Amino acid sequence: MKEFLQEDQYIDYSSETIQNKVIELFASDMTEIKKTKVAYEFVRDEIPHSFDCNARIITARASDVLLYQTGICHAKANLLAALLRSQGIPTGFCFQHITLAVDDSLGYCVHASNAVFINNKWIKLDARGNKQGVNAQFSTDEPILAYPNRKEYDEYFFDGIFASPHKATMQMLEKAKSLQDIMDNIPENVTEKPDIGEG
Repeated sequence: MKEFLQEDQYIDYSSETIQNKVIELFASDMTEIKKTKVAYEFVRDEIPHSFDCNARIITARASDVLLYQTGICHAKANLLAALLRSQGIPTGFCFQHITLAVDDSLGYCVHASNAVFINNKWIKLDARGNKQGVNAQFSTDEPILAYPNRKEYDEYFFDGIFASPHKATMQMLEKAKSLQDIMDNIPENVTEKPDIGEG
């Protein structure tokens, strides 16, 4: 599990910004499930998805997502991972192949969500942020994610749970200057092998 607890340049939970939020969100007597739910609902509801708020700042690092109060799904997943890993709760990433638009007219992208190990099992949480047509929820049983796969549009989950953010998407976010840059350059495939396979 140590890979799912590590800090890196995008999951920078030792940063002052993250640590201040940790103090605000968590109490010492909270269970791991309560901490996970609190952190998840904070990232889902209080950090607007960049496209929902027409953000002018592009973020990737967890502390920047918190500082600038916005991020796309990958960046928000980094923040949730940072908050939970700071509490010793193993947190990974799951990736999904979905359309950029309501249909396949604009092509595809890799969507990110999280997997969290609590109560001796992995649960999947999607902190993208809810809006009309998107209603992800905290669930310790069947996942209630932002985007149900639509086979007619070739939407599917990439196998497994990953310990690190999607490298190609992080590189894209580092270079992006605008939301249009993201639309034009967001990767649509995951080539890395998962740290934990599910297939």
